[in-house]
Amino acid sequence: MQGLIPSALRRAALGGALALSLCGPALAAEPPQPGAAPAAAAAATAAPVLPPAGFVAPAEPRADETNAERARSQPQNNAPMWRAVRESGTTEGYSSLPAAESGVLIQRFTQYPGSALTNAGEAWRQVRNQWLIPYGGSLVLIVLLAIAIFYWKNGPLENHEPDTGRKIERFTALERAAHWTVAGSFSLLAISGLVMMFGKFLLLPLIGGTLFGWLTYALKNVHNFVGPLFSVGLVLMIALFIKDNLPKAHDIDWLKKGGGLLTGQHVPSHRFNAGEKVLFWGGVFVLGMIVSVSGFWLDKIIPGADYTRGAMQIAHMVHAVATVLMMAMFLGHIYMGTIGVKGALDAMRTGEVDEAWAKEHHELWYDDVKAGKIPARRSADAGATGRAATQA
Repeated sequence: MQGLIPSALRRAALGGALALSLCGPALAAEPPQPGAAPAAAAAATAAPVLPPAGFVAPAEPRADETNAERARSQPQNNAPMWRAVRESGTTEGYSSLPAAESGVLIQRFTQYPGSALTNAGEAWRQVRNQWLIPYGGSLVLIVLLAIAIFYWKNGPLENHEPDTGRKIERFTALERAAHWTVAGSFSLLAISGLVMMFGKFLLLPLIGGTLFGWLTYALKNVHNFVGPLFSVGLVLMIALFIKDNLPKAHDIDWLKKGGGLLTGQHVPSHRFNAGEKVLFWGGVFVLGMIVSVSGFWLDKIIPGADYTRGAMQIAHMVHAVATVLMMAMFLGHIYMGTIGVKGALDAMRTGEVDEAWAKEHHELWYDDVKAGKIPARRSADAGATGRAATQA
């Protein structure tokens, strides 16, 4: 024990000497006297701390040395690589993949004022989840609710006169084939699109991740392959029906009176009324073309198109907005063509309607058929009863 005390004292003395040598003149300088000048006191206080003689500060480590040391001590830490990726902006690295922007790992864009987002992919995701999904879903639900209330209050619209038994051909076989092609493909696209858009929030908690994953994978492929069929049928239907959907003067009166849906007043129209013409030009022609082109873009089947991330995100948003609006318009058409108007489904199912139905809903068209301006039978497969329309 007595031998340890001198040793400890020697170590303490050496530590004090080392501290004194590191502090240098700052500790050796005498404190200023009470009567000394302020300038001298300030100079003594601000005297620099110098390293001891022979001390050389180590050089700052270079970035590659730091990364090498981190790789040895933290082999699973990829933070430096991703930091460099984020800070590189749109600088593209090397990739052997032939796809556009395959060398860009994180898509960036100029930061908007007041926004903390610099990742364009995250901005697109927030637009989809916070705007497209809630507002698009709300629109579809509002339309369905309005249709349900209208049907509850009015029921199906029936004819005021009994059927005559005499038939008029309303749609040819080709027109019906084009219509059912568009209707069937659109139904598949709408169902698959709704599942892909809302399924994560509605179906996933109910059926679980495995079944939901297989379901969305199957519906995604159905969506991609049925889309071109829908577009082909759409173009054919536009070509077949565009002549009878041209605006006429009597359409203004139909629109002013709302087709008599709320008042029950009879408003004459030609082969297609003004409401059907609005659906044709707004829903089928304009929105249908937008949906088709944006869908082709997302399917990557447009030659020479720009398939960068930004272009694909814009195409997706345009496709989603146009599709939701199209669904909202088509829901009303589906209602009127099935349970909303008695006898309307038979027109597209068999191609023929009774004279009383034609006079009730499309009086101007019926008058032209009776006058011989429009043939009551335009195809060979129409029933022979159609001849009775012009003979009566």
